[in-house]
Amino acid sequence: MAHDHASTQDSGPVTWPIGFQAYTGHAGLREHGDDISIVASDRPATSAVMFTQSLFAGPAVVLSRAHAAGQNLRAVTTLAQNANVATGRQGEENAAEVVRRVAGILGIPEDEVLIGSTGVIGRPLPMDTIRTHLDETTKRGLAAFMAGPLDVARAMMTTDTRPKTAVRAVGQARIVGIAKGVGMLEPDMATMLAYVFTDAEMSPADLDSALRGAVNRTFNCLSVDTDTSTSDTVAVIANGAAGPVDPAQFSEALADLCLDLTQQLASDGEGATKLLRVIVGQAGDYEQAKRIAKSVVNSPLVKTAVHGADPNWGRVLMAIGKNTDDTDIEPGNVTVRFGDIEVYPEEPEGDTLDKLVEIMRQDEVDIIVTLGIGKAEATVYGCDLSAGYIRINADYTT
Repeated sequence: MAHDHASTQDSGPVTWPIGFQAYTGHAGLREHGDDISIVASDRPATSAVMFTQSLFAGPAVVLSRAHAAGQNLRAVTTLAQNANVATGRQGEENAAEVVRRVAGILGIPEDEVLIGSTGVIGRPLPMDTIRTHLDETTKRGLAAFMAGPLDVARAMMTTDTRPKTAVRAVGQARIVGIAKGVGMLEPDMATMLAYVFTDAEMSPADLDSALRGAVNRTFNCLSVDTDTSTSDTVAVIANGAAGPVDPAQFSEALADLCLDLTQQLASDGEGATKLLRVIVGQAGDYEQAKRIAKSVVNSPLVKTAVHGADPNWGRVLMAIGKNTDDTDIEPGNVTVRFGDIEVYPEEPEGDTLDKLVEIMRQDEVDIIVTLGIGKAEATVYGCDLSAGYIRINADYTT
């Protein structure tokens, strides 16, 4: 088991909030490296969770939905490299068995355990190796729980190239988030697997409200390839060890942490070389702004132009224009900028074109659209589209 003490962009080591501990290990889900993790609170906790809306939601999601209803989850276990989706009754029984065994290790009720499973769809879990591993972990007990947030973030990875963690503070409490997911990624509720742990004391209603508000403007504004996963789950668990905090301040800190994770996920999209932000302003309402922004960020032609540092603003107009139900959009009222340079309706020439290419070559590219309708604004997050994405996904199971 690893014991990573690296630092995040915040100062200091990445450590759990008060009262949380974790374990990672190798259970035979992948050939090498840790592929199973458990994070648990040493005391009762309050929780809020959002799940994928996919019609093919996996057994982990179905079981976790039932457990999440009580809003008193205190542990999360994650299996990497295998989504355990489309695996029938056996898949359901396997997910339940993993939860039962983890609950036994922790000495808590089964319905206080959330399970996540991520990876290839349609393959049964290797239960023989998982059982052997969990039997050994049971013998070791909580003494095995020495993993840090970076260890857990790594153990959750599939095609990710780096672990994602974020840390924020609110009052005397800390909020620590971990996430994975870089493909099959356009959330329709939350995103991939993202877990947030805090020692803040929050009521179930306030925690749920904070999570939904944060997800709506961060994870649900993320897209790599327009495909919604069967396993998406985002959860926040608050054990109150640091005492009560102001709900409004907590909501702000949680949203900021989720935005941090969202941008890390977007910039690590499969095959990605750049983070792409699309900001749409002067829309009639937030939903319209987000819809138009998603149309731009999801366009393969826009994404490939960004990859090639080609300031082809015509592709942005195309992406806006295909929203034919938005009849209040008038081309003459629309403006488009790449970075701080307007490309429509004032078409750039000469030296400005050279500056545009330099903007498009940056690691982070902003496309700003104004619709000239109202005052609403939305920002969405994505990445460029490279040959690397095709290579990863063409050979994913073979």
